[in-house]
Amino acid sequence: MPAIREPSEPMTTVIAPEPDSKTAQPDVKAPPLPVVAGERELRLDLFRGLALWLIFVDHLPPNILTWFTIRNYGFSDATEIFIFISGYTAAFVYSRAMEERGFIVAGARIFKRIWQIYVAHIFLFMIYLAEISYIATSFENPLYSEEMGILDFLKHPDITIVQAMLLKFKPVNMDVLPLYIVLMLFLPATIWLMRRKPDLTLVLSLAIYALTWELDLALPAYPNGVWVFNPFAWQLLFVFGAWCALGGAKRMARILASRITLGLSIAYLVFAFYVTLTWHVPQLHGYLPRWLESWMYPINKTDLDVLRFAHFLALAMVTVRFLRKDWPGLKSPWLRPLILCGQHSLEIFCLGVFLAFAGHFLLVETAGGAGLHFVISMTGIVIMSCTAWLLSWYKVEASKGGKRPIAAASADMIGSSP
Repeated sequence: MPAIREPSEPMTTVIAPEPDSKTAQPDVKAPPLPVVAGERELRLDLFRGLALWLIFVDHLPPNILTWFTIRNYGFSDATEIFIFISGYTAAFVYSRAMEERGFIVAGARIFKRIWQIYVAHIFLFMIYLAEISYIATSFENPLYSEEMGILDFLKHPDITIVQAMLLKFKPVNMDVLPLYIVLMLFLPATIWLMRRKPDLTLVLSLAIYALTWELDLALPAYPNGVWVFNPFAWQLLFVFGAWCALGGAKRMARILASRITLGLSIAYLVFAFYVTLTWHVPQLHGYLPRWLESWMYPINKTDLDVLRFAHFLALAMVTVRFLRKDWPGLKSPWLRPLILCGQHSLEIFCLGVFLAFAGHFLLVETAGGAGLHFVISMTGIVIMSCTAWLLSWYKVEASKGGKRPIAAASADMIGSSP
């Protein structure tokens, strides 16, 4: 059965399963995505928080909650949501800083934030290694070290630690922050050009994406292979998010409001759902034409396959169309944990990586059933939500003391303020 490679899985593509023997008038009420200055865009916080929860659940061994993650119902998964929103918020916040303070100051702030994320990644790396090593030693099970990809560190720590600092060595589940660091390195130039020629910037991003597939561009990993998330390909989603933030979504308002666009998006989502269903129900596989399978597979996550990108676009189109910025439910206490996690994404992501292995260990050692899987998954989500609440409470208290105002835009991964 084919599967889309998560950071904890050995494969990075979906392999085909073996076969058996006139535009409608726009709806002016459809909301574009741009954020009004001084107003917090809770939809971004909501879906970034949701992406963090989904990433955590997907990093655990398969359980009942895994079937509630989007990777089982289409080609894309939480990673696409996370990278798009990161590009959107980064461009929104730092473009405003560049307009007010100039390129040099804004660039300095971006690089300061890159350093902070880098330090967080290295700190998480050390804590993660300690967690895995302690459990592997205490329970005399070296398979944990092999499964989580740290054997090379244990064999050659002097070499591997240097490779880790160069972002070439990454244990399982630690691929997202290095990708984000590399994407942020090019953010000053991206914003500078996008403020002047936004469509040209997006076209250049598309050209790099196409060249990545044509020339097989990739960054080498240590000790072998390439990065799980190829920055040359994933930059397209990041830049597209920035393009939407800096006016692209507003210019696309008529397209987003079109019933034809909505119909095509829904049709593609249904198609993607059926294809993924064939991975779990082999009897349905025979209804897919051979030529279609030949064209689709493999569906490559490492290089952001066009089918994955299109699936994300369809999801985003439907979401923006039906989930209004002023929807009262965004203020509901039931969604507050998701929104708080999205507002503190760097800390919650790091915590989620740590908790995922702890949960993985408990499930392996206890051989628990579906009930224990559910309890561990929900416990992790509760811990993440409580931590986000504490971080939010601290920021509010700090702002009362005049230390630092809370940014209006949702920009945690790029700094709480530009």
